[in-house]
Amino acid sequence: MPNFSKYPPTKPIVLTISGHDPTGGAGIQADIEVIHSLGCHPCSIISCLTVQDSSTVHRLMPLNADDLIEQANVLFEDLPIVAIKIGLTGSIVCVDAIAHILQQQPTIPVVFDPVLASGDGTPLASTQLINAIKNTLLPLTTVLTPNSIEACQLTGLAINSPIDEVGLALLDLGVSYALITGGHETGATTISNRLFQRNKPTEVSKWPRQAGEFHGSGCTLASAIAAFIAKGQPINSAIELAQRYTDKAIKEALKLGKGQLFPNHFSV
Repeated sequence: MPNFSKYPPTKPIVLTISGHDPTGGAGIQADIEVIHSLGCHPCSIISCLTVQDSSTVHRLMPLNADDLIEQANVLFEDLPIVAIKIGLTGSIVCVDAIAHILQQQPTIPVVFDPVLASGDGTPLASTQLINAIKNTLLPLTTVLTPNSIEACQLTGLAINSPIDEVGLALLDLGVSYALITGGHETGATTISNRLFQRNKPTEVSKWPRQAGEFHGSGCTLASAIAAFIAKGQPINSAIELAQRYTDKAIKEALKLGKGQLFPNHFSV
């Protein structure tokens, strides 16, 4: 293990492992913008390439597991990484590679945004991939940030299951903290995000629902949590601060393409 104490970094370093979004609105690019804007240094490993625009994902091209692991080994040998954010995995092979990487770094907190569909609802994960994530990555996750639909898919419960039941089921799968976001719930003027953690009551945060559809909001939230953790915030505080950051980024979202709006990561 390298001696990082001799040359301490001037910024906390966050590793993001996610997909490449050619539009720059989500995935690795969004992660890098968020992490940088919050005063941390981002380093990154791409799990898969994508063909996508601001409306939908057209195709995934997962990368080789050995290449992912080699990149991680080199990064951890060189950089004192203090938090890890995971997004789109893309394949069972990538899930296994990411699990191997995390198992080599058991003390580093992991924030996982389990991207199972694109913003318009196009599925990005088969049943087999969801099961691999459930069995392999969730037990290694510190903070999980699914929307309500993803949370149900990961637990195997029906989409209309009581959210408290879903949250407790995620904890039973090994997750330390589960923040289930309510942006996909329809009919309400506010979004209710529910935080589940072991041996503590559920915490509910309510945020005004902004008009429109947004590209990369989940990436924004998860990356912000990882950045605040890297800066030394306790996990509960990091989650609260990240929600505030995401709310502001969405309020000042940008219309850049023909589809969804892009959260403005430099609005704060």
